Amino acid sequence: MTFSIVARSADGESWGVAVASKFLAVGAAVPAAVAGVGAIATQADANVAYKGIALSLLDEGATAPVALQRLLEEDTERQHRQVGIVDIDGGAASHTGQECIDWAGGVTGEGYAIQGNCLAGAAVVDAMEEAWLGSDPDAPLADRMLAALAAGDAAGGDKRGRQSAALLVVKEAAGYGGLDDVAVDLRVDDHPTPIDELARLLDLNDLYLTASTEEERVPVDDELRAELEAFATAAGHRDFRDWVGTENYEMRVAPDLAWIDERILAIVRGAGG
Repeated sequence: MTFSIVARSADGESWGVAVASKFLAVGAAVPAAVAGVGAIATQADANVAYKGIALSLLDEGATAPVALQRLLEEDTERQHRQVGIVDIDGGAASHTGQECIDWAGGVTGEGYAIQGNCLAGAAVVDAMEEAWLGSDPDAPLADRMLAALAAGDAAGGDKRGRQSAALLVVKEAAGYGGLDDVAVDLRVDDHPTPIDELARLLDLNDLYLTASTEEERVPVDDELRAELEAFATAAGHRDFRDWVGTENYEMRVAPDLAWIDERILAIVRGAGG
């Protein structure tokens, strides 16, 4: 009762899953990923144990097809399962059991596995693949997967309707403060338009929880530093670093204020929000 895409970025540095369903909190059950290992979506009559088992197999060197084979051969309920896996090298595998609710099926290609069940039709998966292949390979993986998810939804999605969606992306040292590998971990558990809401949250994730690129960093000279400190104290803060912490912009301002993200500078100057 779900449609998903499991994918690796074109540069081979990120892995992730995007999923939507007429099911409460689909993100709690379907996706799992480990940086430098791979990603999996387990759905239909989801066997959530698949997540840990598959990632362990991938970590031990199994390819996606081999990991999938191992999962299925040990599961007597495999005809009720649907699974997509992408490994460290972008190898992909997908399984749709014969007992999954129609329409059910999937497609794979280099770096992606797309699958769904209880769908409006095959057009859902086709639209997702078209959107994925038509997206910029250099764009962030989260953006590409979300575009594929939205295309599937526009093509009919889950034939029962909408309820939840989730997006998980892992990349080495891409997490908060560079201290873990979780680049994006967003869930919309119960919402009339969950994919639209997921897109809104992804924009916020980019602002608050994604580190600035070199191109986005504006060097802070003495004049700009004085401007920033004056702004912060006028707003009732001890100093500019205090304002940064209050507003949760730590990922976009250097701890020593050597640089500031251009978007944060625009906010300071009243050009953003």
